[in-house]
Amino acid sequence: MMQRPPPEDFSLRETNPHLGGGKVSGDKLTSTYDLVEQMQYLYVRVVKAKDLPAKDVTGSCDPYVEVRLGSYKGPTRHFEKKTNPKWNQVFAFSKDRLQASMLEITVKDKDFVKDDFMGRVQFDLNEVPKRVPPDSPLAPQWYRLEDRKGDKVRGEIMLAVWMGTQADEAFPEAWHSDAATVSGIDALANIRSKVCLSPKLWYLRVNVIEAQDLQPSDKGRYPAVYVKAILGNQALRTRISQSRSINPMWNENLMFVAAEPFEEHLILSVEDRVAPNKDEVLGRCAIPLQYVDRRLDHKPVNTRWYNLEKHVIIEGEQKKKDSKFASRIHMRICLEGGYHVLDESGSSQVGRVY
Repeated sequence: MMQRPPPEDFSLRETNPHLGGGKVSGDKLTSTYDLVEQMQYLYVRVVKAKDLPAKDVTGSCDPYVEVRLGSYKGPTRHFEKKTNPKWNQVFAFSKDRLQASMLEITVKDKDFVKDDFMGRVQFDLNEVPKRVPPDSPLAPQWYRLEDRKGDKVRGEIMLAVWMGTQADEAFPEAWHSDAATVSGIDALANIRSKVCLSPKLWYLRVNVIEAQDLQPSDKGRYPAVYVKAILGNQALRTRISQSRSINPMWNENLMFVAAEPFEEHLILSVEDRVAPNKDEVLGRCAIPLQYVDRRLDHKPVNTRWYNLEKHVIIEGEQKKKDSKFASRIHMRICLEGGYHVLDESGSSQVGRVY
């Protein structure tokens, strides 16, 4: 005879798994990519060069940089007749496909017949530092060029080389070795077209703290005030403030998802529940996302007071509002995170977060 399991096996249990994305550990913030598999990349940022030697009769050169790792190589764009070029281009090599232990960065002079070697810098991959956001970006340094024998030659190049993950802010702008099936002067454009990056997503955190000097139409009652926030097709609201006064307090967090480029406005309205099915707007404000602070570490951003107006209308890029001051609201608003979403065409994993 089958025994019936004890009834407690079917009872509700509270679970609290750690999902990451915001827990402070020591002096670092847990990565926003804790919920996805981290992939390792070798990043190379080629910033600029100076004092390059003249290689032709014009007394100048047409320089470009070739970043090579095993059979993978990525070229920067070239400049005509410049001895102090500025590139500021990033290259990313997947760690799973590294075929060599030495990274070679060569400066060349573009020529019709054969490109001239001007100098190079080499890095042992075992000595490359690791960087995980929210660590500060690695500062580029100047390196003296060497010839093929290792002797110093004229010219210097500014570089930053580090190991990171797809959470690095350099990831979306980088030339990726994973797609390196073409080479030549237009390789970067061809490869970038194969990396189908959708917008970079951020969390918009709105901490509604308090409002001041509200002006309800009925002065003979205690107002029942809440804050409604709208971003695109997302709408959230706070609870009705328990401090029934013209200076209500909430200290509530509202969380939205925003995408780059930040072209939208956060629309906030302070409303008074005057009857069960009737709300009176006491003031509004519209905040462009492009002016909102980005939170890059675990330190909180500063709070700000925003003036509330009686009427705010958003029409494209135009903002119309009357000049009558209604009151003001105290908030802390910031953008957090930075998720890259790839649309994998032909795959069941559309909308996968990296």
